[in-house]
Amino acid sequence: MSESAYGRDRLGDAAAATKLEWLVTNGIGGFASGTASGALTRRYHGLLVASLRPPVGRTLLLAKLAEKIELDGGWVALDTNRWSSGALSPQGHLHLESFRLDETVPVWTWAIGDTRLEKRVWMEHGENTTYVEYRLVAARAPVKLSLTALVNHRDAHALTAHGGWNARIEPAADGVRIEAYDGATPLWLFAPGTEVRLMHDWYRGFALALETERGLDDAEDHLAAAEIVARLAPGEAVTVTASTRHNAGLERGLPIARAFALQRRRAHEKSLTDAWKKAQPRLSRSAPEWVRRLVLAADAFVVERQIRGEPQGRSIIAGYPWFSDWGRDTMIALPGLALTTGRTELARAILSTFARFVDQGMLPNYFPDQGESPTYNTADAALWYFQAVRAYFEATGDRKFLAEVYPVLEEIGAWYERGTRFGIVMDPDDSLIQAGEPGVQLTWMDAKVDDWVVTPRQGKPVEINALWYNAHTAMAMFAEKLGRPAEYYEDRVQRVGRSFARYWNAEAGCLYDVLDGPEDHDPSIRPNQLFSVSLPDSPLPADQRRAVLETCGRLLVTSHGLRSLAPTDLRYRGTYAGDRRARDGAYHQGTAWTWLLPHYALAHFRVYGKRERALAFLEPLGQLIGALGVATLPEVADGDSPFTPRGCIAQAWSVGETLRAWHAISAAKAPATRARTRPATRARLRERVGSR
Repeated sequence: MSESAYGRDRLGDAAAATKLEWLVTNGIGGFASGTASGALTRRYHGLLVASLRPPVGRTLLLAKLAEKIELDGGWVALDTNRWSSGALSPQGHLHLESFRLDETVPVWTWAIGDTRLEKRVWMEHGENTTYVEYRLVAARAPVKLSLTALVNHRDAHALTAHGGWNARIEPAADGVRIEAYDGATPLWLFAPGTEVRLMHDWYRGFALALETERGLDDAEDHLAAAEIVARLAPGEAVTVTASTRHNAGLERGLPIARAFALQRRRAHEKSLTDAWKKAQPRLSRSAPEWVRRLVLAADAFVVERQIRGEPQGRSIIAGYPWFSDWGRDTMIALPGLALTTGRTELARAILSTFARFVDQGMLPNYFPDQGESPTYNTADAALWYFQAVRAYFEATGDRKFLAEVYPVLEEIGAWYERGTRFGIVMDPDDSLIQAGEPGVQLTWMDAKVDDWVVTPRQGKPVEINALWYNAHTAMAMFAEKLGRPAEYYEDRVQRVGRSFARYWNAEAGCLYDVLDGPEDHDPSIRPNQLFSVSLPDSPLPADQRRAVLETCGRLLVTSHGLRSLAPTDLRYRGTYAGDRRARDGAYHQGTAWTWLLPHYALAHFRVYGKRERALAFLEPLGQLIGALGVATLPEVADGDSPFTPRGCIAQAWSVGETLRAWHAISAAKAPATRARTRPATRARLRERVGSR
């Protein structure tokens, strides 16, 4: 069992240990997250953030267990807190000997003289239940462990300041029941074999440093609801179970089932690696350790989304700790998270779930966190759906599913051709998709602050039409496979391919970012043009593919992603920090996006056919998994050196696209370059799009 470990050199430095964040999830949208030091730095940190309306409705219930241990007649605090006064007290991180991941389970080891105490945190799959285990690894004699439960009951995005509600705290079998206020979902804490002392004391003024950095409210109060006291002999352990269920971890009422909770977690992890090894027998043996880590990390984003008629519905959380499931992110991440890892049934379930939400030819942009109706304001999510279906079919050859989803794909294409929301429509003059209206943002560059749309990109965005082109090459192939007429799609491939030549900006030696906008063509050098090379089929001739790649490589590539705007542009912002306006102003104006680096690696391999050179672009991501979110990949990084990771600590498309690119490049026998589609005959088109 492989581990990622950090020692005293990092843990003894409060700033360094506090920047290192961990995450565990439960498969229904709930999670636990925090820092290696134990200090809370985000409003999203807590041992139980329950999903009360899976996969949304996320609610903080248990913030932390403040630990202290009695040694030689005195108490030693193991917890670490930063307070609004600026004080750092206690400083338990100074006693940390190591922090590591045991597969997906974070493990802390405190060492005080010859006494060593271990702590593990994991969640029950499919339940809002967190387990926190403490094991006395070594000691001269039995010790007493005290755990103060700091609880809350608020939306994950909110804060409890000047908390004043009076919780109902009642003893329960082997623990305590905590109801924050009338009607609140109760929190159950179980700790068999311990003494539980009820409390009701507010701890005020936890300072949340990363909220300060984000220009948001940054102080929080938590309620100390109980003290759990355990006496441990060397080798003994105590497990605290925090749950929304009164019978959490029980099986037919038998408490013994709780003892096997960690084994269930390990069995789930093993099932993930076994599925990957079965799907990738050769590559899994030669893959670097960081790739295997990402295979495990991929599971964190997979959640249930039960809908009427689809009890096994599945979706993908776009990122932790603050995103819900987004249509665009789901379709981009799906091939890497589900297909590369050998979970084809999961991929089919996700595609089936989202097919039910297609409306006027559009996929939802996102599902609001409080369970409201989905929001439809994206021009590209439905086009990425074609790519996800193509990836699924190529991985499985599942004609039955293809036949089921084919009418949905036809419907999407028809709506785009005749027009749908927000001015999304095919221009009959050139067969390209135009999109946008004043005040809306429809592409993945979707930052908006109040009425300010940072990158409106109204007109004909380049990646939208690269996707539109690939949607038609996919449909031509699907029609052939299903024995249906393909001439319409063959013809459309030809027409879109010819019109795509309009994107060539001879003066800059690359592609325009947007055609036919309010101020004519937009020559901004952005990574969006890269999709015309990295997607399965390219409408560009070979020399233009090379030029696009070289421009992106020269101006946009960093070790942690591709900049969203060239540094030579006066609008460039190289640091993603500050209040909301500053951050969103930089979000797509220079900030580097991790998920784009795999696309650059794929494009590089397709243009030059140099496997090792292409894979080398992914290697820095193997280092990045230890820089912010442990054993996962972040959302973004600064565009300026040293490319500090920022944003979400775990992002679905960063993980998914890295997995997909590494496996695709490693497995390819020859560069998958594509010339513009010229032949009009069905046989020639089939030969081109089917030659993988």
